[in-house]
Amino acid sequence: MNFLELSISNDFWEMLMRFAICMVVSWVIIDRLYFTKSHRRDFYFTFMLISVAIFFIVFFMIFVLDDLKGKTGMGVGIGLFGIFSIMRYRTDAMPVREMTYLFVLICLAVLNALANSITILELCLTNLIVVLCVWICEQKLKIHPSKLIQYDRIELVKPELRTELIADIEQRFGLKVIKIDVGGIDTLRDMAVLKVYYEGDDVSEVDGKLKIKNSEYIVL
Repeated sequence: MNFLELSISNDFWEMLMRFAICMVVSWVIIDRLYFTKSHRRDFYFTFMLISVAIFFIVFFMIFVLDDLKGKTGMGVGIGLFGIFSIMRYRTDAMPVREMTYLFVLICLAVLNALANSITILELCLTNLIVVLCVWICEQKLKIHPSKLIQYDRIELVKPELRTELIADIEQRFGLKVIKIDVGGIDTLRDMAVLKVYYEGDDVSEVDGKLKIKNSEYIVL
């Protein structure tokens, strides 16, 4: 015990406590609020590891910059700019819901790493407020799942035939369709890209631009 007290500083123990709080809050948001509806293991993996990485980057960046002439404010600002810039470095477009969760988790990781001037109780209350806000939005703001479909009956995409279009989609998929958005139309192949919103628990959304790879099309 004496060896541990000599080799590990009090700041490190405080860091571990704040890291534990950050991970518990991140797990609640990801596992209990996000994953229960989306069932996206890839984003689960991404969210958790980004929270871990950003927490340690910001925390140790503060102490390194404190040793380097105390230029913490400028250094942290540059570091945060770099952290939020990584949200643009991705190969596939991220849906708005996933982007929002990523932004919230990054903010929580930065908050827990930087908040060394407030008590642990105040930090826990702040995290609790964020969790409650996310929970309220998930409960009150209904997000309907959607699918992109490459549709072959192009004659039904007319606005006046929307009832027949919905009935045909429901008959083929067995889904309760709420709304249909018409995207690109290929008159040479008599195809149209539809974004179909339906009732269900899985809210994994597709790209709002109504564009997907050829290998991802569902051809009817």
